[in-house]
Amino acid sequence: MTYGVTQDGFVLKGLDVILAESKARTRAALGQDVDLSPTSPLGKLLEVVAQEDAELWKRMEDLYYAQFVATANGASLDLLGDDAGLARHVGRRAGDVTLTLAGGVPGRTYVVPEATVLITAGPTVRAFATTAPTELTAAAPARTVRVLAVEPGDAEVAAGAVVDVHPDHRAQYLADWPPATLAVTNSAPFTELHPEDDDAYRARLVALPRALWTVDAVRQAALRVPDVIDARVSDPLGGIDVSQAYFGGFDFGGRTFTDERRVGEPYFAEVAVAHRNVRPWNTLEGDAAVAGVRELVEKEVERVRPIGVHINVVEADHIDVSVRAEIVLAPGFDATAVTARIRQRLAADIGRLRLGDDVLYARVMCALADQQGVEDVRRLHLRRCPPAFGRFGFGGVPYQLGIVEAAVGESLAMGPTEMAVFATDPALSRIEVVNR
Repeated sequence: MTYGVTQDGFVLKGLDVILAESKARTRAALGQDVDLSPTSPLGKLLEVVAQEDAELWKRMEDLYYAQFVATANGASLDLLGDDAGLARHVGRRAGDVTLTLAGGVPGRTYVVPEATVLITAGPTVRAFATTAPTELTAAAPARTVRVLAVEPGDAEVAAGAVVDVHPDHRAQYLADWPPATLAVTNSAPFTELHPEDDDAYRARLVALPRALWTVDAVRQAALRVPDVIDARVSDPLGGIDVSQAYFGGFDFGGRTFTDERRVGEPYFAEVAVAHRNVRPWNTLEGDAAVAGVRELVEKEVERVRPIGVHINVVEADHIDVSVRAEIVLAPGFDATAVTARIRQRLAADIGRLRLGDDVLYARVMCALADQQGVEDVRRLHLRRCPPAFGRFGFGGVPYQLGIVEAAVGESLAMGPTEMAVFATDPALSRIEVVNR
């Protein structure tokens, strides 16, 4: 067998192979009757040397795969990004904020939606977005929620700096609260810094266009915005990418059916953008202005769009996906811990999907069954939930009021402008645990 760099990639030589080859060479040099048992001094020496060689082979494997965007990680991925001229996004500050309800009506639940924009006091106003929905009541008026900075940057945030909800956000999403009020504060400074992770950075490097004035160039311009997960350019007639087969592809009686778009002739295309629920879609005006995703994408696309091509930026439909299943658990395993691991795995797997990717039944089944302690998965149904508040655009999918549940074995099909997102609300998923 060939080891090292091959046509199929790097083939690692394992410890067992290295040790077997070392013993074979030793017997060839010292004779077949030499004592190489695990308890012999020479056998121990060969094992130690083989372990060092095995670690060297692992290091060579890491160096080989560090040359490619698809397999590089960490500093190696940063170096590849520097070569391509695309740097990793600057990290964002994160911390905990306490939300306090005052004057709440007994029996009513006040919901602070996910991605509620909170601001600091002047003179330099900074914006932060909540990472989960928060429920407040008169009986439990105070809750702590995690927030993430809307704008990247490593400037520290002092304790007590976050003081209020953005006025535009309050008027839009908390208009029915009065006479109840909401107070905001952070008791501790924000010291945690979240850089762009390898998966998100790798996706931008893979999508980096290798040519100008194409659909890929427009898509990459949208991906340069930090909060954009994916983008899809709708260009069915080939008005942006003049290399498509549409041009000159039909010839009836000597007349060309369609030609290249003439320079200066208007052409319209759409860019559907899927984004993280941190930065608002539209710009929030006022003294504490927060740039929206749509405006930032329009600004980036404006730099690369061809002459005469007009791009309409639309929000992709973020479809919440959940599951209903029955889990058979082996004795000795905690149901709560296993369920939490399943939710975490589903969020990670579905989070890797891009615009238009279907939620495959087999992938979800693997995520549930591939958990320690799970012996069987029964009656698994995938669910298409109602759109999350503020996460639904004007795509081709009609608005739904209730949960649509697929049959056992059926996957969830996504449209070209739909992005599947695992529902963070535990009430939308129904995972029943049965102890064996």
